[in-house]
Amino acid sequence: MRKLTSFITTLALASILTLQAGFSAQALANQVNAQQANTQQAYANFPAAHTNERGIPTLAPMLDEVTPAVVNISVQGKRVTRQRLPEAFRFFFGPNSPREEVREQPFQGLGSGVIIDADAGLVVTNAHVVNDATEITVTLRDGRQFDAQVLGRDEESDIALLKLENPRDLVSINIGNSDQLRVGDFVVAIGNPFGLGQTVTSGIVSALGRSGLGVDRLENFIQTDAAINSGNSGGALVDLEGNLIGINTAILGPTGGNIGIGFAIPANMMNNLVEQIIEFGEIRRGVLGVRGGNLTQELAEALDINRAQGAWVSEVVADSAAHKAGIEAGDVILALNGTPVYSFAELAAKVGTIGAGRTVELTLLRDGNELNVTVELDQQESQQITADILHPALRGAELSTRDQQGVVVSAVETDSPAARLGLRENDIIVAVNRQVVSNTRELQNLIQNTQGVVALNLLRGNSQLYLVLPN
Repeated sequence: MRKLTSFITTLALASILTLQAGFSAQALANQVNAQQANTQQAYANFPAAHTNERGIPTLAPMLDEVTPAVVNISVQGKRVTRQRLPEAFRFFFGPNSPREEVREQPFQGLGSGVIIDADAGLVVTNAHVVNDATEITVTLRDGRQFDAQVLGRDEESDIALLKLENPRDLVSINIGNSDQLRVGDFVVAIGNPFGLGQTVTSGIVSALGRSGLGVDRLENFIQTDAAINSGNSGGALVDLEGNLIGINTAILGPTGGNIGIGFAIPANMMNNLVEQIIEFGEIRRGVLGVRGGNLTQELAEALDINRAQGAWVSEVVADSAAHKAGIEAGDVILALNGTPVYSFAELAAKVGTIGAGRTVELTLLRDGNELNVTVELDQQESQQITADILHPALRGAELSTRDQQGVVVSAVETDSPAARLGLRENDIIVAVNRQVVSNTRELQNLIQNTQGVVALNLLRGNSQLYLVLPN
C-alpha cells in the first residue's frame, strides 16, 4: 500500500510539473533518477560497514560480533575509613587512648570490562572498578556469570587485568592499533551505564593525547563524544570494524553525567601493560630520564623553533637511557616510534607504559634539524621505603617514586613524627634545599649528604611549601 501511494503521488506530481512548467517526461525521469542517486550516495557516505536487507546502513552485524566480548562487572568489598576522635575522648579515657576511630565500610560497585583472551578467560577493566574488591562477578551478555580474580593492576594508568574462574565458550575482542586513530574517526562505546545492562552509543574521536584532567595518573586519553556514563568504566571503545581501540575510563561533566566529553585509554597503552602483567606479574615501567614540559608558542618563539607542539627537554638525567642515547637539553621530541607526540604528558604516558627494557625510536628536533635516535628504556625505581631510614623526623611516613617526577608521600601514620612535622598523604617531595629530586634514591642521597639545614620542597595540590627537618 505504501509503494502504491508513493507511485500515485509521483504520477500526480509529474502531471502537475508537466502541465505547469512544461517539463518533458524525459526531464522528469532524469530528475527522479538524480534524486535516487543522491539518496544512494547519502547512504553510501553513512559511516556503517553494513546495510540491512532494505539497504539501510546499520552497525548491527559488527555489534553482533563484538558485544559478546564486553562484560558487566559487579564488585563487593570493604574500605577502611578513619575519623579523628575529639580531644574530650582522651580526657575521659586517658592519654593512651586511640586518637582515631577506624571502621570497615562495606561497599558495592558496578563497571564494565572487555574479554581479550577467550581461552585464558582474561578480562581488562579499569583499576578503579576493582579497587578494594573482595568479590568480583563478571556477567556476560548471554547472562552467564563467572567469579574473577585480579591478576594485576596499574593505578597510574587505571588498568587492571582479571582472570575468570573456569572460563568456557567465551568470545574475545580483536585489539586494534590506537596509534592509527585520527580526529573525526567514528567510534562506538559499549558498557554498562548506571547498571542498566549492556548499552551501545556512537560518536567520533574528538581529540587525541588529552592530558591535564586532574586525575593524578598517566594521561594520554582518546576524547570522544560517544555517550559515556557512570558504569561504563572499563568498557570498550571500538572502531566501525569492531576493533578495540580504547578502554573507557572517565567523563567530564559538572553533574557526573554525560555532556559529550568522554575519555578512553588507548588500546596500545593497555596492551603494553597487560603484556607486562602476563609476563612478569607486575608493571615494569619504562623510564626515559628527561625532565621538561610542553613546547608552547611562547617557548618556541624564544628558542627560534618553527613549531608549537611537542615535548621540550629541559634536562637530561645523568646516566639515564636518554643520556646514553645522546638526547640533549633543548631537544624537542616530536614522535615516538613514528607516532607524533604533542605534549610532555603524552610522552611520559607512552614511555611509562611501554615497559622497561623495550627499545623505542624517538624523532627529535635539534637546531632546526630532525634526527632519529634509538633508546632502550630504563626501569623505574618502584621501591617504597619507610622514611625513618632517611631522617628521624620522617618516621611514620612511607615514600615512593612517582614516575621520576618526585617522591610521593603514600602514607603518614597518625601522631607520628612525620605527621607532627606537617607531612600529609599525597604530598610530593620535589626538591631538597632547592635541588630537584626525581626518586627515593636521590632523596636519600641528598638528605644524608647535606650538612646543616635540610628543607623539603613539597607540592600539595596546587600549592608549594617548605618543611624544615630538625637537626
